[in-house]
Amino acid sequence: MESCDVLIVGGGPAGSTCAGKLRRAGLDVLLLDREAFPRQKPCAGWITPAVLEALAIDREEYRQGRVLQEISSFRTGLIHGPEVTTCYDATVSYGIRRSEFDHYLLQRSAVRQALGEPVATLERKGEGWLVNGRISARLLVGAGGHYCPVARLLGARIGREEVIVAQVAEFAMNPDQERLCRAHGDTPALFFCRDMKGYGWLFRKGGVLNVGLGRMDQVNLGRHTGDFCRFLVERGNLAAGCNARFQGHAYRLYQRQGGRTCVGDGALLIGDAAGLAHPRSGEGIMPAIESALLAADAILAANGDYRRDNLEPYAANLALRFGGGAHVPSSPLSSRLSRFLGARLLSSSWFARHIVLDRWFLHSDRKAPYRQ
Repeated sequence: MESCDVLIVGGGPAGSTCAGKLRRAGLDVLLLDREAFPRQKPCAGWITPAVLEALAIDREEYRQGRVLQEISSFRTGLIHGPEVTTCYDATVSYGIRRSEFDHYLLQRSAVRQALGEPVATLERKGEGWLVNGRISARLLVGAGGHYCPVARLLGARIGREEVIVAQVAEFAMNPDQERLCRAHGDTPALFFCRDMKGYGWLFRKGGVLNVGLGRMDQVNLGRHTGDFCRFLVERGNLAAGCNARFQGHAYRLYQRQGGRTCVGDGALLIGDAAGLAHPRSGEGIMPAIESALLAADAILAANGDYRRDNLEPYAANLALRFGGGAHVPSSPLSSRLSRFLGARLLSSSWFARHIVLDRWFLHSDRKAPYRQ
């Protein structure tokens, strides 16, 4: 039998960040993940400077053997429509490979790990938990993404919730694709669907290319992704016949009302398990990190008494940190209006810079990062 104070289920940025902070405070932490690391993670894979600041990551140290692609411009527009190029005077974002980033954070956490082991059973035993019949823990932290078993334990209606669905491919570039990227100056591209219910992206990170599309509905996702790829080929952004192998994933946008229950007796959720992705861009890395740090503070303040009442301050602090959330209506009128406004506004240089990029994707209006 293996025992710990806190068992963290999931080794992504949320899990490793929370684990590291608790370990440094003196708690006995074990991190469990169904995958061996480094592992592939379907994700667009870019972060803002605020992520590096929140995690106190030294850029030059991280670059040693890893991709940290500086971004100072974007191309935006509608699929099968015109595009606008926006340039900044400084680096406003970075491209990362999730296989490298997640592995780095997990190693840096220096916690005990049980990798390559999925959660098979969760049993309440007195004031603690018995996991997989062999791990005894006083507290469970669910950090296993949208399908996290701890989220299901706390009542998540997995499979019956409103979610964003996406398909992503990341692959090594051949000479033809490298030539196309050089022709466009390696500027990342963001193109919105005409009904404004999703967007696609194209993004170089070192010697690999990341292409994908996410939508607010699950209807004909493959058709939308295929149409987006054909659009990129027609524009000369994507090499014809590329062997892109798409992977799917899902996540919930943050909603203060009607979101997932994030705390229970002896358990709480962080990151995508809690449904914290940014309402406009779907970005989940920064919310994952901040929720992990807030959760660690609440766990330490509970001082070993992990009843729900003592963990509730975490849920309250999430609401304070992330605000009221958003819900985008999907009525026919809304769809027609969105199509009209999208076609007009996305061709505006001012709207592309100040709304789409600064506010939706770079989060220039967000509070200063919550640091570890």
